[in-house]
Amino acid sequence: MGEAESVGLMEAKYSRRNFIKGVIAVGATASSADYFIGGSGLLGAQSTPGAAERLVTLNVNGQQRRVDVLPNETLAMTLRYRLNLTGTKLGCDRAECGACTVLIDGISQYGCSMLTHQVRGSSVTTIEGLENPDTGELTPVQQAVIDEGGFQCAFCAPGFVMSMTEMVNENPNPTRAEAAHALSGNLCRCGDYDKILNCAMRAAELARSV
Repeated sequence: MGEAESVGLMEAKYSRRNFIKGVIAVGATASSADYFIGGSGLLGAQSTPGAAERLVTLNVNGQQRRVDVLPNETLAMTLRYRLNLTGTKLGCDRAECGACTVLIDGISQYGCSMLTHQVRGSSVTTIEGLENPDTGELTPVQQAVIDEGGFQCAFCAPGFVMSMTEMVNENPNPTRAEAAHALSGNLCRCGDYDKILNCAMRAAELARSV
């Protein structure tokens, strides 16, 4: 093989290599652009019709709160870690213990089993929103808890208070059995159910006198 022929083969070889490298580079660039702009990537997912909007406005304790939430974020997580309303407790995180109970349009709900996006347009009330914001006056339920001292460690207390609030609003003259049924969605790890029911009956008594 002559020198000129060898040089020609080398040029052809490296030309093919450069060509292949160029094709790979162009393909990677196109793939990346598709991922970020129109494909299945993060930006593409945000622009997909029907995708949940992250920045939402919530009505919490009578105030409009603008908050950035993930599509799969629970209301309990948003309240505690984004809005700093730590009265809402996280216990089981599987809709069993009731520690995260809040009121949604006046109805008690587990905050850990609802997505934050589900409550847009609804009125959310946590234990921080119960007392009178102008005077600091406690509700009948809160006052009853103070009067009866119905909780030991009190981790479950906010959830019970929210369930009692719904109870006295719906039935201000319950029997003890009806009160027990109304609070059956809440668990007390200390087992102080008798004292808690005393609180519920006292709360109903105070609510009737308002």
